[in-house]
Amino acid sequence: MNVPTLADRLDALLPQMQCRRCGYAGCRPYAEAVASGTAKINRCPPGGSETIVAVAALTGLPVEALDPACGEPGPLNIARVEEADCIGCTLCIAACPVDAIVGAPKRMHAVLASACTGCGLCIPPCPVDCIAMEAVTRPWTKTDADAARLRFAARNDRLARGERIANRNRTVRTSTEDQARIERQTRVSAAFERARARRAAAKARSQ
Repeated sequence: MNVPTLADRLDALLPQMQCRRCGYAGCRPYAEAVASGTAKINRCPPGGSETIVAVAALTGLPVEALDPACGEPGPLNIARVEEADCIGCTLCIAACPVDAIVGAPKRMHAVLASACTGCGLCIPPCPVDCIAMEAVTRPWTKTDADAARLRFAARNDRLARGERIANRNRTVRTSTEDQARIERQTRVSAAFERARARRAAAKARSQ
């Protein structure tokens, strides 16, 4: 029987949102850094003070206030893709640490609400700003955390094996495919225009 390491026990205390706000590439890397003494125990905004107290009790380190540089705790948020603006670029799929976004290249994507951790990592790479974070009323539970840990590990294993999001084999185009390509290019151009307009409006509001 394997005895859990300190990193294992620390990882079990973390919320498993894999948001990287702690400065590490997920909850497990952060747990390993705390276990090795190279990271402080107060860098997990989703876990908040409750997690800091639990980690302090496990490690014997003093309780500290949450590091404000990492962000503030808040309610659970779930990502949502605006279908009309999605161009099927798959960048959000590549960014999601728990494989909570599904879709195929050049097709509209969707978020699996039950799997989304609310990490927000899908937002920065989206070229058309079609992803929004929406607050939900349900709490984040240990069952959610355990499932997210498994999905995070499975995704990392898949990437380590060199698997890709999708195969993009070339095929001979038919006239129907050419028409679909033209229609998609038009839709993509319109989505980019809407994104530029939203960014301009946001910039104007901030000035």
